[in-house]
Amino acid sequence: MVHELAAFERAPEQCHLTPEQLATALFGPTPAVYGHVAVDADDRPVGFALWFLTFSTWEGVHGIHLEDLYVRPEARGTGAGRLLLATLAAICVERGYRRLEWVMLDWNPAAGFYAAIGARTVDDWLPYRLAGDALTDLAAQASGRAHTSARPTG
Repeated sequence: MVHELAAFERAPEQCHLTPEQLATALFGPTPAVYGHVAVDADDRPVGFALWFLTFSTWEGVHGIHLEDLYVRPEARGTGAGRLLLATLAAICVERGYRRLEWVMLDWNPAAGFYAAIGARTVDDWLPYRLAGDALTDLAAQASGRAHTSARPTG
């Protein structure tokens, strides 16, 4: 379904995830990603939520970042997406997390659904991404710089 999501987001060529990579991320020796699958009455998978923990230094507690939420077209409007989000909200409440956050493409028609459940855009924060050559170039600057005050913590 991750590849279905990539196709929906008009970027199938950018999705390189393999089943082995996903299995390792979810079930390997140091899982850092968590997932939930929505199934229909016949126990067929119709949607998923993939998420990981964040930490707010201002709040002093963890939160959840929803990396992917996807419901297959034939299951949209059945409540599968709402149930997946409600499950994550329940985890937040049970564990004392203060935030459930995600980003979406500006053209995604799910914006109305998100607004209907009370989600709001965070207009004063802009997402940034460092990837590809820019990531590699910056990483190269870290070697030999251990004497600076910026030290890795983990």
